[in-house]
Amino acid sequence: MLQTIIYYLAIIFYLGMTYCFFTVWLDFFMEDEEMNSVQRSFSGLILVIGSILWPLIVPFAYLELLNFNKQHKKTIDMLIKKSNSNICDR
Repeated sequence: MLQTIIYYLAIIFYLGMTYCFFTVWLDFFMEDEEMNSVQRSFSGLILVIGSILWPLIVPFAYLELLNFNKQHKKTIDMLIKKSNSNICDR
């Protein structure tokens, strides 16, 4: 009984996260106005595949984000410092 409940909770969590990722990624997809129809159809297919396979996609995307942050740490820190000084000046 407990195993069945955990199984159903896992399915509900997976479907909920799939919906969340799909809606966020769809917003990014719809904002891009520079794609032609071929690119848009290919991107739509990738959007569906990425939403279904999010347990594999998200960790790799997070590792890529960490790598980007490590490579551009000085620039990011400078922009944060500049932004904070603009807020304090007001």
